Amino acid sequence: MSTTPKTSRPLRSVAWFGRNDRDGLVHRSWMKNQGIPHDQFDGRPVIGICNTWSQATPCNAHFRELAQHVRDGVLDAGGFPIEFPVMSLGETLMRPTTMLFRNQAAMDVEESIRANPFDGIVLMMGCDKTTPSLLMGAASCNLPTIGLSGGPMLNGKFRGHDIGSGTHVWKFTEMLKTGEMTMGDVIEAESCMSRSAGHCMTMGTASTMASMVEALGMGLPTNAAIPAVDSRRKLLARMVGRRSVGIVEEDLTMSKILTKEAFENAIRVNGAIGGSTNAVVHLLAIAGRIGVKLTLDDWDRLGRDMPCLVDLMPSGRFLMEDFYYAGGVPVVMKEIGKYLHQDALTVNGKTIWENVSEAVNWNPEVITPLDRPFKAEGGIAVLRGNLAPDGAVLKPSAATPRLLKHTGRAVVFENIDDLNRRIDDPNLDVDEQCILVLKNCGPKGYPGFPEVGNFALPAKILKKGVTDMIRVSDARMSGTAYGTVVLHTSPEAAAGGPLALVQNGDMIELDVPQRRLQLVITDEELARRRTQWKPQPPHADRGWVKIFCDHVMQADKGMDLDFLVGSSGAPVGKESH
Repeated sequence: MSTTPKTSRPLRSVAWFGRNDRDGLVHRSWMKNQGIPHDQFDGRPVIGICNTWSQATPCNAHFRELAQHVRDGVLDAGGFPIEFPVMSLGETLMRPTTMLFRNQAAMDVEESIRANPFDGIVLMMGCDKTTPSLLMGAASCNLPTIGLSGGPMLNGKFRGHDIGSGTHVWKFTEMLKTGEMTMGDVIEAESCMSRSAGHCMTMGTASTMASMVEALGMGLPTNAAIPAVDSRRKLLARMVGRRSVGIVEEDLTMSKILTKEAFENAIRVNGAIGGSTNAVVHLLAIAGRIGVKLTLDDWDRLGRDMPCLVDLMPSGRFLMEDFYYAGGVPVVMKEIGKYLHQDALTVNGKTIWENVSEAVNWNPEVITPLDRPFKAEGGIAVLRGNLAPDGAVLKPSAATPRLLKHTGRAVVFENIDDLNRRIDDPNLDVDEQCILVLKNCGPKGYPGFPEVGNFALPAKILKKGVTDMIRVSDARMSGTAYGTVVLHTSPEAAAGGPLALVQNGDMIELDVPQRRLQLVITDEELARRRTQWKPQPPHADRGWVKIFCDHVMQADKGMDLDFLVGSSGAPVGKESH
């Protein structure tokens, strides 16, 4: 007896497998060489499992096994699973930066979905850019879609202490500079840091974006925090497979979930978890694909009064494994329930509030109550002024409070090579009151918008015992990083933004409470300098880098390519034979 689910509308896949002509024969015959029985082509929903497994993406190293559990779930529910690969973006290996390729991967996802006989989609994502790229590409197709994150690594363990991926990389690098650690110590530590498959176990970008999947309603409850190697991650994968058939039956497309209210919920949750600044640019891009108007002002408006409840590195002490045991994102959403759009629909067919209202906090040290928050400010501060007319961002929960209102002398580095050459020069004219400025590291400038905005302090400053200074750049920073770091300054220097015009010795005023970032010179002087500015030569005259530099938008617009904003749906294409 067939377990084929019934739908009230024709499925896309019927245009491939439901035909009794030459093309139908071709489509079915070649699929059968994989051992697929004929009854799989009887009109049951075809679920595309979009897999970002790659040996060059260690965060997603376990996705081959995880995909099998998704397949089992699809079969349980009477669907027809087809796994397919897309470009995988490994944060730890790719150069010059995975962000250069996020939009390319999104194009791969979009076109792969549209070109194939899929009725619904499971997105398998883990490492930083795999999550936004898959959501962006799928949003442009707007089929029924569900997200499955790969989960964080187990806690790092080094000499009796928990250590966090990314966060301790920066700490150990600084300790190596000051002589507090030897190279042998660092080599031992690196072997203790990455103890299992999975993404960074700090509240870095990967953990943040997995939390955003859950907060947006695109993943099942507990999606974000179950450790990658925990058996409950495998169970979740199977349940995702089952649910993927249900969302096809219900025609629960992404546009029904990714509403303005869903994005506002996600911004609130990002503040409450002390999430990465990278979520700003990614959510702006995803919203642009689905047709939701989202701006930097929304980030500031919704994050300004949101305390940080989660005591996780880099802002705090604990790691994602502890966060899961405490109750994870559902507990955070319950705690901040009064701030949420509680009737926002989620991919399991229930509202956000139905999913989280019964969540229990098993460890108030890790997830603090709303009335006794870990930190008073958890949101992303959006700064404006003559140095960032289109905005810049700063993460108050990772910053040094005394530096949030400060005026200092600019020490300028024209690009990353200039910084690497001079930052540790004993003759560098710098003291701890200065403001370090790094140019030409934005979307067009590097190119690709790398995570170099949290660059290490000068060695001569570190040796004084100083661990933080204000840094201003048009770059991003790793979500695992910390410090009083002003990022995403828009327009970027390479696009002729005011950052390009800053000179050594200029005074810069940072006033985070007033959301102000100001170069203390006259408008006339700024205009004079602009007449002398010359753009840098092109990075490439062919290939992806040329396409990227010709079409990439600025950080405040989500850094998508201008011709990819919006969607084209998933109409069935012309015959191929």
